[in-house]
Amino acid sequence: MRLTTKGRFAVTAMIDLGLRQHRGPVTLAGISQRQRISLSYLEQLFAKLRRHQLVESTRGPGGGYRLAKPMESVSVADIIFAVDEPLDATQCAGKENCDNDQRCMTHELWASLNRQMIDFLDSVSLRDLVEQQKDRATQTPAVTVNMDGPARRAPRGEADLKESSAVG
Repeated sequence: MRLTTKGRFAVTAMIDLGLRQHRGPVTLAGISQRQRISLSYLEQLFAKLRRHQLVESTRGPGGGYRLAKPMESVSVADIIFAVDEPLDATQCAGKENCDNDQRCMTHELWASLNRQMIDFLDSVSLRDLVEQQKDRATQTPAVTVNMDGPARRAPRGEADLKESSAVG
C-alpha cells in the first residue's frame, strides 16, 4: 500500500490552486513552475479533477483553473479518489480471495486499515491544508545580518528590535 506521486501531486496542485484562486483563474503552467510538476502530468490530473467536478476551467486569455466547490467541501480523499489513486492495503483489492480464493487470516486487519485511512483523509479538508500553508508562510523567521559575523536566523521581532535600537 502506497500513495503514489499521482495522489501526492494532485493534493499539492490543489493546495497551490487554493492559495491563489482569489486572484482569478490559476494556470497549470504557474502551478508547474512553483511545484516542479510536469505540465503534461498536471494536464492529465486536472482533466480527472474536472471530470469529478472539483475544479472548473476557463479558456482563453486570462484563463486557467479555479475550485468548483468551497475548499471546506473538498477533502483529501475526494482529491485522491478523483485521480484514481488506489488506497487499498489488502492483497485482494477487497474481494476476499487473497488465500486460494478464500479470505486470508489478516484480511480484516488490512480492511480496517483501509477504513481508517479513508476516514482520516476524508476528515482533512483542502481548506485545512491551505490554512496550514498560510500559517507556515507567516511563521518564517526573519534573517538578521551581523556585520561582525555570518548571517543568522532570528525569531520574528528580534530583527525589528535591533533595527529600531540601531536607529535611535
